[in-house]
Amino acid sequence: MTEFLITGIGAQGDGLAQGPDGPLFAPFTLAGERVSGHIDKDRLAVEAILAASPERTEPFCPHFGTCGGCLLQHWQLEPYFAWKRALVVEALARENIEAEVLPLVDAHGDGRRRVIFHARQYGARTVVGFAERKSHAMVALEACPVLAPSLDAALPAARAVAAALAPLKKPLDLQVVATDTGLDMDVRGSGPLPSGLLADVAVMAERFGLARLTRHGELVLQRVAPILSMGRAKVELPPAAFLQATAEGERVLAQTVLAATEGARKVADLFSGSGTFALRLAETARVFAAESHAGALAALMKASRATSGLKAVDGEARDLFRRPLMAAELAAFDAVVIDPPRQGAEAQARELAQAKLARVVYVSCNVATFARDARLLVAGGFRLGAVTPVDQFRYSPHVELVATFERG
Repeated sequence: MTEFLITGIGAQGDGLAQGPDGPLFAPFTLAGERVSGHIDKDRLAVEAILAASPERTEPFCPHFGTCGGCLLQHWQLEPYFAWKRALVVEALARENIEAEVLPLVDAHGDGRRRVIFHARQYGARTVVGFAERKSHAMVALEACPVLAPSLDAALPAARAVAAALAPLKKPLDLQVVATDTGLDMDVRGSGPLPSGLLADVAVMAERFGLARLTRHGELVLQRVAPILSMGRAKVELPPAAFLQATAEGERVLAQTVLAATEGARKVADLFSGSGTFALRLAETARVFAAESHAGALAALMKASRATSGLKAVDGEARDLFRRPLMAAELAAFDAVVIDPPRQGAEAQARELAQAKLARVVYVSCNVATFARDARLLVAGGFRLGAVTPVDQFRYSPHVELVATFERG
């Protein structure tokens, strides 16, 4: 039996140990623990924990350790929060950027309000759940305790719809979003539905009170429009809509963005989605929204027109990776809010760096790509102010942040 000392926690949440040929990654371990195990390439397969960390706590989910969803339920919250903040500090340091990183904001709230279940056929058995970590094997979920109560019916509904589609013998992904008017489900992987199965699925949707059921974004059934409040606006979400993982996360991010843009009279919201920030910004400023997803932009614009008291909102369906707003276009705004996907927005950041623009508020879900883009902005003459880390993906290695850049 070989013993190892866990010396730290890596960026993906695994414990780190030193092996004969370099670092080893040891899932579900904590810094300072002594463990026994065997080496499998760059992984340490832990057989026993010989001396546990005082920061270790009992996981509350029976699927923890098998399910690939949560990786850090075994860690007490206070050191876990400190580690997530440190991810931001370290990413900035790698790019030689100095900034004040504020304490991490816990935005788990009631839990996650959107989820993607996987359904797979094993003979006559249909399994609905999540994949094991680094595996295609499925964990048949009994429940998921990190989901919000508004998703309580999501797993039973997903099981029922998957069972109705079982004769197709195809792997399915079922995205469920909790809206103000009920659950919104989009089914992917089924292919066209035969009329008989379509009727069965419609029955399942009625039984579980789904607001809407779509297949690859195409409408199957709608009982009521799936509506989500964004500020004073009511947005009818497009199928399989992106939205912040938790309601508290959206509130915290929006509140921080609004504070950072206070006083701006004309704001551009880049990668605007369905209006998380744009519709709130429009309560006090004229807004230009750019978003590549036509359905999301249409939902934003429809909500802006239907909400009294908002200032003018203009929108453009635009792929900002291929066609970023140019420096000359950006000069028309007092402030720019940018919330790109995980790959960041390098092309757009280069234009922002050259623009005659006083303020940029950057919302990020990937500290590495944020730090890369931040370096471009700083090189262009912006000063990075305080950075606010936000945790709405509790027990995962993902951390979000809001940062403000100003000229001078």
